[in-house]
Amino acid sequence: MVATPIRTAVVGFGVSGKVFHAPLIAADPDFSLDAIVTANTERAADAARLYPHAEVFPAADKLFASADDFDLVVLCTPPSTHVDLASAVIAHGLHLVVDKPFVPTSQEGQHLLNLASSAGVQLSVFQNRRWDADFLTLQRLVRGGDLGQVYSFESRFEWWRPEGFGNWRDEATPDEGGGLLHDLGAHLIDQAIQLLGPVVDTYGETANHGPNPEGGESEAFVSLLHESGVRSRLWMNGVAARPGPRFHVLGSSAGYTKWGLDRQEPDLAAGVLPTDPAYGVENENAWGILGTGSTKTPVPAERGAYPRFYAKLAKSIRGTGPLPVDPRESVEVLRIIENIHASLNGLS
Repeated sequence: MVATPIRTAVVGFGVSGKVFHAPLIAADPDFSLDAIVTANTERAADAARLYPHAEVFPAADKLFASADDFDLVVLCTPPSTHVDLASAVIAHGLHLVVDKPFVPTSQEGQHLLNLASSAGVQLSVFQNRRWDADFLTLQRLVRGGDLGQVYSFESRFEWWRPEGFGNWRDEATPDEGGGLLHDLGAHLIDQAIQLLGPVVDTYGETANHGPNPEGGESEAFVSLLHESGVRSRLWMNGVAARPGPRFHVLGSSAGYTKWGLDRQEPDLAAGVLPTDPAYGVENENAWGILGTGSTKTPVPAERGAYPRFYAKLAKSIRGTGPLPVDPRESVEVLRIIENIHASLNGLS
């Protein structure tokens, strides 16, 4: 028997909704993209053109008036709106995916977890960078023992964008879930924990060299000490004139260095479908290097796999597998971010 597709609505059709979620949902036969919510008339026209079978609503309350026609809502709006919208979704008995940054504070995140548990609905957070090609490759090397005992993990997500993002990120304060520590830190900290385990101590630095001096930080550095004794050093920077390596990992047997960012976002933005055989496949000249001293071996990259998030979500909603991302893990990342902000503000 073929299962009935999970009836899905995407709320918000900026970069998150248009580039990431809508294409991934539309390409997965376990889901049907039945509605898109956006108040922006240009985005509404885009949504209607790209997904003619989906109803386009101008506001979330119009969607909630037809809540019985849906099973799942995906929130792709600014983080300052997530608590109220997610609470309404849960109150209507619908399953929920929230894009990161999940919510501005861990307390709000825990509140949503409690609401979802009481309502018996599934709640997950879109930590899609767990399925980056480079991170999947690094996980394979670490688990396979190619590096020996890992001593040091360096991770960078940097680009040169001095004009800003051109969206809510340019204006949002840290209290609203703004700043790169919330935005990219939510990914890099999550990856570090997935790779190396729980964190016992944190340290951070932030600065704002972006176009809005009143907004969140444009760059951040985070150091994490894991229970295992491994140290993670994470950089995120939106005004990096010369980006550093994406990963630089040192172990007792070898080191691994990888340059450049995962290609799935530009693939999706260019209209490459997740079902295309070329989707998420790294070019050989972008492969990372494994070696010691002058010995250098290119490492074939795993294929980028954002579609796995929704494949796992379908199983979870149908009761045959775990959530793709346990939201408790996203709350823990928020606690780490809060600890760093508190220490910088002299509150710890």
